[in-house]
Amino acid sequence: MREKDIILVARMMSMLFSPFYLPVVGLIALFLFSYLSFLPWQSKVFTLILVYAFTNLLPTLLINTYHKYQGWGDNEKSSKERRMIPYVIAILCYFCCFYVLSYFHTPHFIGSILVASLMIQLTCAIINLWWKISTHSAAIGGVTGAVMAFAEIFNFNPTWWICLTLMLGGLVGTSRIILRQHTLAQVVAGYVVGIVCAFVAVLFL
Repeated sequence: MREKDIILVARMMSMLFSPFYLPVVGLIALFLFSYLSFLPWQSKVFTLILVYAFTNLLPTLLINTYHKYQGWGDNEKSSKERRMIPYVIAILCYFCCFYVLSYFHTPHFIGSILVASLMIQLTCAIINLWWKISTHSAAIGGVTGAVMAFAEIFNFNPTWWICLTLMLGGLVGTSRIILRQHTLAQVVAGYVVGIVCAFVAVLFL
């Protein structure tokens, strides 16, 4: 495979597994494999659309608008100092989503997915004050941590799901390194942060 093709695949991986996809993936898993599968399909669709709007669509639009307003290219907007405003935008959108879900009295485990995502965003934002960390890896690590926590709660064998998330984590982390957005240490640290935050949030909060 040529270098140009490798970079193209890495960019596609980075776009496909955006840090903002974690809540939606978590909800889909809950709706498929937990007691929440018995909810009416209208409620599940409404919740998915709501969560997607607040945790993916809205922060992506606001962050892209902010980057265009600043006139930053890919290399400029990926610097540690310039990642704080996007962190703040994402965190505020997640808080709004959690508030709206609370207003509609959604089940506890749906809220726990948002809390896990918020913990990951806040932890990465704090670490970013001193050291750049991979939020892409933190997001896929969050999926791994959530799977481990729900396996404890619902008493199922998560081996295959953990293997899948580990494989995806490796692919996402490798893509970030190929694109020279992060070092190996930043990718690994992000993954560990995601696992710990999601596991604690889902299991204990």
